[in-house]
Amino acid sequence: MKEIIEKAWLVPLGFVNGVLLEGDDGGLVLIDAGFPKHEAAIFDAVTALGRQPEDLRHLVFTHAHPDHIGSAAAVIQRTGAETWMHPTDTPIAASGGPFRPMRPSPGLPQRIGYRVFWRPNESVTPVHIDHEIDDGETLPVAGGLQVIHTPGHAAGHVSLMWQGDRMLIVGDVGSNVAGVNDPLGFENRELGRHSQRRLASLNFQAAAFGHGRAIPRDAAARMRRAWGSST
Repeated sequence: MKEIIEKAWLVPLGFVNGVLLEGDDGGLVLIDAGFPKHEAAIFDAVTALGRQPEDLRHLVFTHAHPDHIGSAAAVIQRTGAETWMHPTDTPIAASGGPFRPMRPSPGLPQRIGYRVFWRPNESVTPVHIDHEIDDGETLPVAGGLQVIHTPGHAAGHVSLMWQGDRMLIVGDVGSNVAGVNDPLGFENRELGRHSQRRLASLNFQAAAFGHGRAIPRDAAARMRRAWGSST
């Protein structure tokens, strides 16, 4: 676990990241739950903060791919956390798969990663979603999470702006494995490019990605250089 900015931590969950947030009320919120069988890493991150797993009150998903919902059922069973997801992806979470088709992004690292990690016919333990979320909504958790619908990598993908402009949680709109770049693949590349430009047009200080390193400062400028903007 590594602190990104104050009260925000990146939690490695098997070549994918969760983001742990602490709200002003002391409650903990987790963004994404990683691959299956990584719940122990989540609980270890919570206890490293001097807290108990039951202090994790909310589990917000950027999208319903197996590397983002894989350990969710185990986390919910232990903590009773409430769950939040865009309605386009909630049926996939509820069934645990199969997952919509996706094509690899251009570039050798993305193609290799796609072949190694993407298994659309795999299933995970189904996840019940308590709250469906949509574009422009501000979730009343962790001091405020603004929902930005960013389809392309997944039709129900959302990114999340935390506490005004403190940090953008990018999810899999892009990655930061070898610089700011594409995700491993797209369900719809044209929509994905539009989502990248939309995020790059926003103002924010830090950024956390589903794959790769977080950017603790000047993140918006880095993303504009990589993706341009919609303005």
